[in-house]
Amino acid sequence: MRYTHDLTDPQWNLISYCFPKPAATGRRRKYSYRELLNAIFYLLRTGGQWRNLPKDLPPWQSVYGYFRRWTKAGLLEHIHTHLRDQIRRVDYRKRQPSAAIIDSQSVKASESSGQRGYDAGKKINGIKRHILVDTMGLLLMVMVLPANVQDRDGARLLLKKALAVYGRLQRIWADGGYAGALVEWTQRIFGCVLDIVKRSDTAAKFIVLPRRWVVERTFGWLGRYRRLNRSYERRTEVAEAMVYLAMCRLMLSRWVKH
Repeated sequence: MRYTHDLTDPQWNLISYCFPKPAATGRRRKYSYRELLNAIFYLLRTGGQWRNLPKDLPPWQSVYGYFRRWTKAGLLEHIHTHLRDQIRRVDYRKRQPSAAIIDSQSVKASESSGQRGYDAGKKINGIKRHILVDTMGLLLMVMVLPANVQDRDGARLLLKKALAVYGRLQRIWADGGYAGALVEWTQRIFGCVLDIVKRSDTAAKFIVLPRRWVVERTFGWLGRYRRLNRSYERRTEVAEAMVYLAMCRLMLSRWVKH
């Protein structure tokens, strides 16, 4: 049976080389990497449970086992980086961006979630996703923290990690929640300008704010994957891997011809 988020041949061919080659010795794998990845995309899209994967997909134990193996090895993030770089090159952009946008999103946690905190501003008990995207809205990095961690504190952790990887970044746009000492800290430590885009206090209706709409659109893209609409993951690295996977599927759908 074919599901809507199964990979087409062109999509699979673009990322297949990222997966390990079959071992010359030992037992042959019963399920292909493509079948296993399709099962993970099914769970991500529908928001279901590992144990309730349809019977025509590989057994959930196998799917979950490979997912954990790929997460620990950093393979899913590597595939995401490969796809993003490809898309940027097609759009005549350099692999390393010079500008980005940062924002956060609070998400309610389920009873099985491994970590949580209370965001008093949003009145949400759960986690907070801090993301950094390029000017196309493509994800550069995600960091999942308890929702009670302030935006500025989460941004420090994210920027410290991201700017060590994306050394070409010169300007980052953010909303008013990041104003204050973080602006000076980013300039002093990394030589990067943190530009605060503030909402007008006199605006009587909704106004699309320059640059900030890009990251809001990315959050909208992620919202199409039901597994991300609530936090079910016990481990932070798993929650982050789910975000990278959602962006992988999105990029494959939007930029690879069927």
